Amino acid sequence: MNFLLSGIQSFSKLWKCSPCFGLSPGHSCCFFLSDYCGIRNQQRWFSLKSMSPQSTKAGNASIAKARYLRKGDEGSNKQVSSDSPHLFAAGAAKKRSQMNPQSNDQVLSPLKNISIQLPTKPLNSEEWDKLKEDFKGKANFENWISSQMAHCHSPIDVAKSLLAWVAAKNNGIVGYNLLVRYLYLCVFHKQTSEVIDVYEIMRARYKRLESGGYSLLIRGLMHSDRWREALMLLEDIKKVMTPSIKNYNDCIQGALLHQDVNTAWNLYQELLGHDLIPMLETLKAFFDFGKDIKDDHYSSKLLDILLYLRNNQLYPGESFAHSIKTWFESVPGKQWKGQFTTIQKSGQCSCCGKTMESIHLSPEEYEFLKRKIIRDVIDGGDQYKKTTPQELKRFENFVKSCPPFDIVIDGLNVAKMFPKARESQVLLDVVSQLAKQNLQLLILGRKHMLTQRFRWRKDEMEKVQKQASCFFADDISEDDPFLLYATLNSGNHCKFITKDLMRDHKACLPDIKTQRLFFKWQQGHQLAIINRFPGSKITFQHILTYDTVVQTTGDSWHIPYDEDLVERYSYEVPTKWLCLHRKT
Repeated sequence: MNFLLSGIQSFSKLWKCSPCFGLSPGHSCCFFLSDYCGIRNQQRWFSLKSMSPQSTKAGNASIAKARYLRKGDEGSNKQVSSDSPHLFAAGAAKKRSQMNPQSNDQVLSPLKNISIQLPTKPLNSEEWDKLKEDFKGKANFENWISSQMAHCHSPIDVAKSLLAWVAAKNNGIVGYNLLVRYLYLCVFHKQTSEVIDVYEIMRARYKRLESGGYSLLIRGLMHSDRWREALMLLEDIKKVMTPSIKNYNDCIQGALLHQDVNTAWNLYQELLGHDLIPMLETLKAFFDFGKDIKDDHYSSKLLDILLYLRNNQLYPGESFAHSIKTWFESVPGKQWKGQFTTIQKSGQCSCCGKTMESIHLSPEEYEFLKRKIIRDVIDGGDQYKKTTPQELKRFENFVKSCPPFDIVIDGLNVAKMFPKARESQVLLDVVSQLAKQNLQLLILGRKHMLTQRFRWRKDEMEKVQKQASCFFADDISEDDPFLLYATLNSGNHCKFITKDLMRDHKACLPDIKTQRLFFKWQQGHQLAIINRFPGSKITFQHILTYDTVVQTTGDSWHIPYDEDLVERYSYEVPTKWLCLHRKT
């Protein structure tokens, strides 16, 4: 590695002091790597983390247009919309936020304008001195400029000239922060030889690194013939902490790249043993590698991966779905055929005609969920901060005195769905329309809704009470526990109406299985109002009839997947499917 400054022929010569084998960089640095592809600076000038909101996609995922909906019954005068997405369809939340100018979604503030322009070519010592003079910021210039260069993925030779300038001013010493940022650029630009040079320096200088440094070295070394040394770094991490899923992903992909299948599977099992959810690109790598392997044992493990996706309600991205399709079609003698499709509102696959699993819980699942909700959300939740035990008991007695309900309505929530309309009128319109169908209704409200005022007319609320059972809690009470209790207590047929997506209550549940059952029940029971026009019927979004999970019948597989460029929130489900079936 040659530097621009004369007298420095190799990167190693930047270090003139003796190695400090007892020193960990974490003791002296205020800069840490959050992961191998994201650098977090305490002064928050930038982040190298992916800016995709998915949080589910375009980061294991993202939000877009939903495609298909259940039609209303013929005699319902289109009370159920057939041209808008269901409440939990991928992209539905994004569409709602675009239609609502008062959305509370946070918008990232733009980066502040920088006072100097980053160099695009290597600078000599005098040019770096001049750039530092022009810098007007309060931060340390070297830290600031290296952070900006990492953020903008500056060329390696430009970053190298910065390190040479710093070394010349500091008796050949380059600080750990600058060194790691340079390492990040080497990894980003896939400069493997440079990564190895930095690795040798760090190995000589430090007895141990912080997790970000290890992560960068693991990723950088995995593409070299010294990839097994990355496995040694993984062992170093294990001495102090559980490696990250990205560490495992890099090591697994490196093992597959170098044809060491057994090591890759062993690392995968180790990852699962830590109760970590593997990255989807890790699972995709196994399918990509499997195209060239004609081995029943390997094939069985790939099918286990699909079942893992099912059991954990994970959805592959579009590229991963293509890899799955390619692998199935490459299996000799099986004659698998894959097609990308959608599922009809009836639950039938548009490609092969098979019916998907029902969204409705079995009687055993329903009773299990009911007990869990009552114990962990209603009895064991934090609602007593806003609801007294006496009031909750009063409500339980009220529910027991009534026949089972068909629909439970969060009255205050529904009344406020259309801000320009009078709240009592909105609630009355909803109740009146549903009451005409001879449905047993329960309205949950607050006591202030009964007080005459501009937005709450007493005569309209009296009409509501004549058409539905009503329970008005104290104004400080939490509505959701009442709604959940009444709905679950009424039986599996009972639906509920609220725009609240219940994420907090789902989070109160103790394990993945119960959370999964809750979300499945919620998808099959939550009604949402799309629009309301004075003098016309209120339109409801349709409720899914089928479960959006990986499913198989032995001779077929149906795999929901996330489309590219489609952002999906964690409480939404994909609308696109991969249908795999054997040719006949």
